[in-house]
Amino acid sequence: MSSVAIILFSSLLIFIFIGVPIAYSLGLSTLIAILYKGAIPLLVMPQRLFTSADSFPLLAVPFFILAGELMQYGGISKRLVDFANELLGWITGSLAHVSIAACAFFAAISGSSAATTAAIGGIMYPEMKKRGYPEDFAAAIQAIGGTLGVVIPPSIPFVIYGTITGASVGDLFLSGIIPGLIAALAYMGLSYLYVKRHGITSTTHKTSLYKLLSSFVKAIWGLLMPAIILGGIYGGIFTPTEAAVVAVVYSLFVGIFIYRELNIKNMQKMFLNAGLTSAMVMTLITMASLFGWVMTIENIPQTTASAILSIADNKWMFLLLVNIVYLVAGMFLDTTAIILLLVPIFFPIASQLGINLVHFGMITVFNLAVGQITPPFGVCLFVSSGISGISLEKLTKQILPYLGLAIILVLIYTYIPGISLLLVK
Repeated sequence: MSSVAIILFSSLLIFIFIGVPIAYSLGLSTLIAILYKGAIPLLVMPQRLFTSADSFPLLAVPFFILAGELMQYGGISKRLVDFANELLGWITGSLAHVSIAACAFFAAISGSSAATTAAIGGIMYPEMKKRGYPEDFAAAIQAIGGTLGVVIPPSIPFVIYGTITGASVGDLFLSGIIPGLIAALAYMGLSYLYVKRHGITSTTHKTSLYKLLSSFVKAIWGLLMPAIILGGIYGGIFTPTEAAVVAVVYSLFVGIFIYRELNIKNMQKMFLNAGLTSAMVMTLITMASLFGWVMTIENIPQTTASAILSIADNKWMFLLLVNIVYLVAGMFLDTTAIILLLVPIFFPIASQLGINLVHFGMITVFNLAVGQITPPFGVCLFVSSGISGISLEKLTKQILPYLGLAIILVLIYTYIPGISLLLVK
């Protein structure tokens, strides 16, 4: 490894360790490396930052973020929760299942794990607490449900992965549907066992066919969103980026004219939240792109690829190694940052070993979704802790069984490609 590469990575680790936000850590470490190298004019930095952001596919990111905010403030998330409650409220441990199902529904319209945890957790955590569920268990359910936000399409990480690798974003969306639904059912099953084992006697919800159909009709506008997005993409009506704009327009229409819950006051807050989140994500993307450009100049991806292939000379060993790296990285870094830093290194090797890039993308995103409930820096843990007031230590203890189950699912999806590629084929 060259001296520039050592400077690049050591300064990055130092900045992260002292608490500098990851986006600025990437930018500062790149600046130090460029100054150390001395052969690159500093004018290149703003040029590269602008070029990396000047991307039509990446326009989908802020629009999907805005669509998620519109769904939350427009009343769609509440109606999805009501429908899930009528659908599953009669089962033992009903509210745990309702929380996970509602997260799956909201994931199909938001594209973000943090947004899913916040939107559904804000409604379901107080209700679970009121019904007598242990507070730390109720908070853990919101965190694990939130991880579905980036697996079930639309998904912002899938858009970023597709932009980097050239893989079809539409195919990536399809690859996440079955794994996401299987994960939701698996998490519900584990919740059922927990409730039975601990003798939680919370009341179940009595439903009827009329109540179920009524809640379905009220939630139908939210449930139609995934069909419109995927149907439009595969029907050749619009691109994934244009689908994000359609999602925003549709959400505005439903929130203003159907549910009539969007008004000037909450729209101001909603646009501000969406703008701040989009700015953070795009800053991270551009800084990581600059960091990756310096890595490419120093031949770091090629050197790393050669080292990996010397250890793992077949695709099964390579996938195992990649999963371990993703799980460790997920403990410390944001999902978007990991995709931007590691995917440019890993996907050429995956392609060389004959691994389907759509399958590899689903493995990447699901694995990094697991990282969002992995201490010490799991974003869904932080959001759930903020909603509930439960300490990270208590939350982590409750999340461990779900984390173990999620890792098992990672291995299943890794070594049975047909699960993620079934709808694509």
